[in-house]
Amino acid sequence: MIRNTLVVLRNTALILALGTLLTACTGSEPLVEETATAASAPAQATTQAAEARVAASAAVATSAPTTPIMFVAQVPTAGDIFAGRLSAFANHMTDMAAVPRGGDLMIRYPDGSLRNLTREAGFGMEGRQGANAIAVREPTVHWDGKKAVFSMLIGAPTKQYESVNTRWQLYEVANLAQGQTAVITKVAGQPTSYNNVSPLYASDDRILFASDRPRTGEAHLYPQLDEYESTPTLVGLYSLTPSTGELRLLNHTPSGAFSPTIDSYGRVIFTRWDHLQRDQQADAGTFGATNYASEAAGAANIGRQAENFPESRLGQTSAAYGRVNAFTFNLFTPWQMNQDGTEELTLNHIGRHELMFGYIERSFATDSAMSDNTNTSIIANKKYIRNDGGVFQIREDPRTPGTYYGIYAREFGSMTSDQIVRFTGAPTLNAEQMVFEDASPAAVSNSLSAGRFRNPLPISTGQLLASYTTSPMVQTSTQFRLYQLRTDASNMLVAGSALTSGVRKTLSWWSPDTLQSFDGLLWEIEPVEVLARQRPTAGSWALEAPERAVLAEEQVDEAALRNWLKTNNLSLLVTRNQTSRDRGDLQQPFNLEVPGGVKTAKATGKVYQISHYQILQGNQVRGYPGVEAGRRVLAQPMASSQYNVANTGGPAGSTKIAADGSTAVFVPANRALAWQTTDASGEPVVRERVWVTMQPGEIRTCAGCHGENSVNQVSRAESTNKPEALRALLRQWKQATGGGPTLVNGSQPLTPTRNTSATSQPVVAGSAPSTQTLSSAVIEQTRPLTRGTATTPRTARASLTR
Repeated sequence: MIRNTLVVLRNTALILALGTLLTACTGSEPLVEETATAASAPAQATTQAAEARVAASAAVATSAPTTPIMFVAQVPTAGDIFAGRLSAFANHMTDMAAVPRGGDLMIRYPDGSLRNLTREAGFGMEGRQGANAIAVREPTVHWDGKKAVFSMLIGAPTKQYESVNTRWQLYEVANLAQGQTAVITKVAGQPTSYNNVSPLYASDDRILFASDRPRTGEAHLYPQLDEYESTPTLVGLYSLTPSTGELRLLNHTPSGAFSPTIDSYGRVIFTRWDHLQRDQQADAGTFGATNYASEAAGAANIGRQAENFPESRLGQTSAAYGRVNAFTFNLFTPWQMNQDGTEELTLNHIGRHELMFGYIERSFATDSAMSDNTNTSIIANKKYIRNDGGVFQIREDPRTPGTYYGIYAREFGSMTSDQIVRFTGAPTLNAEQMVFEDASPAAVSNSLSAGRFRNPLPISTGQLLASYTTSPMVQTSTQFRLYQLRTDASNMLVAGSALTSGVRKTLSWWSPDTLQSFDGLLWEIEPVEVLARQRPTAGSWALEAPERAVLAEEQVDEAALRNWLKTNNLSLLVTRNQTSRDRGDLQQPFNLEVPGGVKTAKATGKVYQISHYQILQGNQVRGYPGVEAGRRVLAQPMASSQYNVANTGGPAGSTKIAADGSTAVFVPANRALAWQTTDASGEPVVRERVWVTMQPGEIRTCAGCHGENSVNQVSRAESTNKPEALRALLRQWKQATGGGPTLVNGSQPLTPTRNTSATSQPVVAGSAPSTQTLSSAVIEQTRPLTRGTATTPRTARASLTR
């Protein structure tokens, strides 16, 4: 949960997405106790406006599409195959059962004619599938409408018992207009030994995609195994510049990221599997779970080691706080990040309290002030998104920016098909203001009386398309065809007319022991509109005023600091007040106090002392030798850094919480991170429950822990204090680096250059420095810890989910 100001352009309109946060939010807190006031519901006008935006996009055009539609033709699997082509996760597997060969990349023109782009370009084969057999997936059209990028799998067994080692790779197809001849080329510079899927063009023509390539390319860590079924998963989203071969990891997702798209605000929107929990295979005593000493090649097998984060899946007892309830989490959540990978967070800070609201068990069973139920009166959303499912295949309505469509489906038995939902998600909304609603008939007993939908696509001419099957349940005969949707008398989307007459094939293949055959219509999935679109401006971000002020007072150049962070593959994580939390989260301790420092607490209830802020990093060290290749990520204390302020007596990987509630710490970049606050003895108090990745050179600031959507637990706005922990860290860093990249050179790293009219005095860590000068500009003196004036709550939120 952290935040920086995000500036985005939507087409030609400049939108200030204030408060792009990752975990925080709080009003500046004095060093005295505060009493709570009644939490207010979201402003009625805001809620009504959000609902109106949803309603305004409900009607769809009934005329036939007048733009070309590209789509994937896929040979059906035999029912809902685990880790199959249409599965919720592990859908990148390449065996013949998971993804039968014989499909193609197709395009439909407004006159109804179909064109097979892959066969036209010399890829694929009919009849018995062999070395030239293909499957394709997930095309994205370029901004100019003249080419598209997609993934293709080439190769199938040519004889019985033969296995093939092939990977999903990225390709571009050009010449999309009628009468042209398709040309398909392989994208240069991509990882050729790994599966690369879900490609799209960034605003600057880089190609973003999901891959199962290990985080830093170590082959011995392949594949990364998810946190649930210990199944191979996608590692995260990557950025590739084909002309130079530059490859960068944008986020590290221990259980996978799926179906990215870029919206009109320039944000990368995707579904992420939020599943930060302990290893259920180890809890069940199966798979022979064991640990390796490190991620290094040849690291010793040290046997199964106890997990300490997050809470146990089975429940546990804390010596200090009694019974700690069991924690499991399994939700496919909308996420966002900038196109350079910075500021990764749940979409507008939405999380469990706004999606799977209602009963969410408290962390400490014996604390009666905490609640097992969320406060639904403060959120606009009334559409419940259940655990063990989520929202998939998200696409923005091009005619109503800020309105999105997706599929609400279960993790198993659904082929990620079910009900279409529509929701508001413009960056001007915070999570409390977002609205999800049924766009197609609601699911009943895990089935739909009107069939099942997949890949909803609102297009520029007002139509809405989707893959659709009349089958209410997923079964062997389930057949997905592309349909134009219409609205019924209840204003619900239902299937209208089929977009094509069908793509029929007669095929056979070895799988690999038996000969399989198929004669029928292929699935029609993953449609995209083929037309030129205006490039959105990629989001930019800037350090906020309190942190900028501290850097200026400590005479540290921000650009130089960021460059140093990049060189050392580090990020800087700053929180202004760890005692402040969102008003909606009463499931974890919310009456918090730093010993001898700031306290944010309601009038009643146990007050918890928090002394340390512990960072956990995702280490790929859990293995299952002889059962499953690859390794699973575990949360382990962050590796110590000589540049961080020493925290003697604190738990491993921690920093001390300053008296004003602030923390500042250098953290590893390009690696999944989580965190928790602990008491003086290192016992966890408040735990983060999702992973987040930061980029090298990124400075993430967070007003508080679990940032406020509007106000904190005592109805105060977010903190605006200058974090004293950042000041202490910068002084330690300058000393450790021999001065560091400062604005004014000096022989004494801890003594900034002063105005010649001022008396030269040494600066003592934690004290307020005297007024200084910087290029003749007077720097404001550090103020004491007093309450700042409350500011209007930010509407756009960028903290993490809870």
